[in-house]
Amino acid sequence: MKIKKLELNNYRNCSSVVLDFSTQKTLIIGKNAQGKTNILESIYLLSDLKSPRTSVMTDLIKFNNTGFNINAFLEKNNTEIEMNFAYNQDKKREFKINCVNSTAKNFKLLVKTVLFSTKDLLLLRGTPQDRRDWLDRAISQIYPAYDDRLSKYEKIRIQKNNLLKNEFIDEALLDVYNEQLVITGANIIYLRKKFLKEIEKIAQDKHKIISNSEELSLNYTCPESEIEAICNYLKNEISRRKTEELARRQSCVGPHRDDVEFKINKIDAVKFASQGQQRTLVLALKLGELEIIKEKTGFSPILLLDDVLAELDETRQNYLLKSIDKDVQTIITSVDTVLFENEFLKDVKIYSIENGALKLTNE
Repeated sequence: MKIKKLELNNYRNCSSVVLDFSTQKTLIIGKNAQGKTNILESIYLLSDLKSPRTSVMTDLIKFNNTGFNINAFLEKNNTEIEMNFAYNQDKKREFKINCVNSTAKNFKLLVKTVLFSTKDLLLLRGTPQDRRDWLDRAISQIYPAYDDRLSKYEKIRIQKNNLLKNEFIDEALLDVYNEQLVITGANIIYLRKKFLKEIEKIAQDKHKIISNSEELSLNYTCPESEIEAICNYLKNEISRRKTEELARRQSCVGPHRDDVEFKINKIDAVKFASQGQQRTLVLALKLGELEIIKEKTGFSPILLLDDVLAELDETRQNYLLKSIDKDVQTIITSVDTVLFENEFLKDVKIYSIENGALKLTNE
């Protein structure tokens, strides 16, 4: 899977931009706030239909314009596919595959990406929601139906919360919502734990190589692993914390409140890991994402490295660049080319960007 060409119109500060990805690796260099991150964001948007930087889609429209358009030409299974994503200020989205209208669900299936940015380096020190978002996004690229389960769970949770805000609670209806939350929540937790177990094996090996000897482990806060046991656990927890839920007027039990625990040599990495250890851990996770997506889907995802090399020391920089398989399309942003060895730059197409305008600097 590879993006061959990308066209942006009125996206962020890019009025009209065309990128040719004829080489496997592309480097976009430019000072801060010139638009290099916007390029990676637009590619990510094709695979997730959400921005990793904002929840307000209208923020993506260039100032004084009514909408944006992303056009991408993809090569997959020796077949060329044209993708078009349009969005306007009336919050209307339009998806097309080969000039034919498509659903959001089918559109998302075409492109897989792994984004590694400076924000990801803060994953351990972020909130439980940040870690759940990372986990859910990674899983949804492997199991497309997972998004539907998340949406269904969220809809039921909101209905329950609205019920709990009433002065008089319909206990029978509350029981129905709780039963539905247990079933959908157990499915979500099961897949989260399954994915963590799979990525842990890959990330452990990579983490040990970078750190020389440290042992990485991942854990999900729900103690059960099988569907039936998870259901029973949720039922018991909801019953035990019923008074608390009534007092707080919200659902306090379920996957929307869970967290991922990271440990290095059996010590809580969120609380006690050094900055270097945190970065090693996140680097191992991102490389693990690459491998597991390829293993499960049969396609190498597109790797998006957004200014992250400047935040890594030389050891981690070298490990990251040398760990990327030749068949992984990689698009990198950086302030300049100083961080890259001449050998690496030999087969790399380099663009410079200023005020949203691109210029090819090597042929």
